Amino acid sequence: MDRFAAITAFAAVVEQNGFAAAARKLGASRSQVNKAVINLEDDLGVQLLQRTTRRVSPTPSGEAFYEKCRTILDDLSEAERSLKDTSDKPAGTLRINAPLSFGMAHMGPALIDFMQRYPDITTELELNDRFIDPASDGYDITVRIGTPTPVPSLIDHEIVEMKRVLCAAPSFVKEHGAPTEPHGLTHLPCLHYGNLASGNSWTLSNGEREETIHTKGSLCSNNGEVLRDGAVAGLGIALLPTFIIGKELQASKLVTVLPGWTPSTLQLCLLYPPNRHLAERVRVFVEFIYERFGGEPYWDQMK
Repeated sequence: MDRFAAITAFAAVVEQNGFAAAARKLGASRSQVNKAVINLEDDLGVQLLQRTTRRVSPTPSGEAFYEKCRTILDDLSEAERSLKDTSDKPAGTLRINAPLSFGMAHMGPALIDFMQRYPDITTELELNDRFIDPASDGYDITVRIGTPTPVPSLIDHEIVEMKRVLCAAPSFVKEHGAPTEPHGLTHLPCLHYGNLASGNSWTLSNGEREETIHTKGSLCSNNGEVLRDGAVAGLGIALLPTFIIGKELQASKLVTVLPGWTPSTLQLCLLYPPNRHLAERVRVFVEFIYERFGGEPYWDQMK
């Protein structure tokens, strides 16, 4: 095997956790793959794989070398795909990662419309709330909601501002009264989002001054829908994005609390490696998301 084939074989062994599985993936014999990796190690003068009778794993040098090789192989694959994407109809597989709550409520329905518009694109959607690096985790695009933080290795498209508000059920406000200042929250039961680094501290601003309030949590969850349902049931005041509670606000199942005081806004962003912009399927997806969610989001358009 030549050097490129040897690198391909090495990467396959790392990804498949063994020579036999790598050989099946590459359509080669196990001895061919093994010989290619040994020759690569000899040429480099470095041991890339730790071999035992039970498993094969990369050495620290092998792990670092694999990351570089994976980037090169991905760039080559993307360049090849970009040549195929020059047709009038975008095609290929689009792998997307998105947050759970937003994905279920909004991204899922959007993807159905996207696939109807572009039937030759096969879409894979995975939902979770942990940070995903699309370059290293194998996604074409990561959809994220948060405070934009520049990542040099990624292209970041800010789609739309995501508002958050304090809200409660009308029955809760009737029973407990509505606070007129942020410090009034300290005497009321509040519902907290468990993944926030700030914990039970809420920072609010009225445009002139900013206050950080330490509230009492009657319910803590890492899922916005759970907090929304708790608020609707009258369990307390919640600080939630409007994409989760838009319908409840429109139906008056929830009302805003301290409307003159707002938390910082977040951004809906699309992140992807620089090489992905070559792909037509990525370009049309970005355009579609701008069209779908840009401007004033439909969940903020009160009746």
